[in-house]
Amino acid sequence: MESIICQAAICYTFREPLRVEEVILDAPKEEEVRVRMAAVAICHSDLHYMRGEWNAELPAVFGHEAAGIVEKVGERVSLVHPGQRVAISLIRSCGHCFYCMQGASQRCEGTFALQRESRLHSPEGQPIYQGVRIGAFADYVVVHQSQLVPLPDTIPLEYAALLSCGVVTGVGAVVHTAQVRPGSTIVVIGAGGVGLNIIQGALLAGASQIIALDRLSFKLLEARKFGATHAFLAEDNVLSSVRNLTSGRGADYVFVAVGNAQAMKEGLELLRPRGTLIVVGQPPMEDRAGIPVREIAISEKIIMGSLMGSTRLHQDIPWLISLYQQGRLKLKELISRRYPLSRVNEAIEEMEAGHSLRNLIVWQEQ
Repeated sequence: MESIICQAAICYTFREPLRVEEVILDAPKEEEVRVRMAAVAICHSDLHYMRGEWNAELPAVFGHEAAGIVEKVGERVSLVHPGQRVAISLIRSCGHCFYCMQGASQRCEGTFALQRESRLHSPEGQPIYQGVRIGAFADYVVVHQSQLVPLPDTIPLEYAALLSCGVVTGVGAVVHTAQVRPGSTIVVIGAGGVGLNIIQGALLAGASQIIALDRLSFKLLEARKFGATHAFLAEDNVLSSVRNLTSGRGADYVFVAVGNAQAMKEGLELLRPRGTLIVVGQPPMEDRAGIPVREIAISEKIIMGSLMGSTRLHQDIPWLISLYQQGRLKLKELISRRYPLSRVNEAIEEMEAGHSLRNLIVWQEQ
């Protein structure tokens, strides 16, 4: 079977620290690939799973915003080869189902062996789930080949890791989901990792006013660096501020980049008639938002969801890399701190405390 022994950070109990332990990773099977990890970011989606706010089976290894080097391929793998540098995404696609044929591979309906099986288990044989379809808080992962995007040598792997979730989600929400028009005014609620990439996407789309809202002053400073034209603390009278900037109408687009149902309701108030609200952040599964239905009808406001930025993975990551190479996309600036796998809990605590944009777990050999 050519299984290997490696280290992984395992979640045994929700809301408890991860335990870095020795695990067994089986060889890749048909259409699967084993990747040696180089970098993985701490994403808020990982935190939701580790808190038990979203459905997850335990024990599990989480982590999904990642990049590494292909080490071994299974049968019928044609998209990558050993030694290749790759970004690793949670988007797994068959290429021929209803949604894949429509170009919406993030909604793929195909079936995969990795949906039913985990290649990861304890030395005693207990299965360990690969959380968020990857399980990247580990030295190695096994994923389906469709989850990998080959990378040029010109981009550092730790930057490429950011592309596979936070960047495609934020930029994609603007250019794909909402299709923001040049000259528009947009509001971004939440200036964390995804929110800053929404701001970057708004710049690329030619927005004339980009208004960032957050509860933390340091994130508003970062929002300015990433291109926000205005930045306000969420506790201030933001409704008045937004209307003053938009001739009293409200914003053309409001992006909710935080997982908070109340933020969605507040976003609707900031929106002009016939404007569009895009929900990007995902709250706990039980959260609900009361919506004024009659107001939605008479104001003709539009509410949209955006999953992974409606991303076309194998087209968008090369495009984003080209923007980075042209100096039009910030990646280095998204990284707050780097940690080894042994300090993963420290990296998570920093993220939960709101003291960082993106913390990375990195491996020395990249």
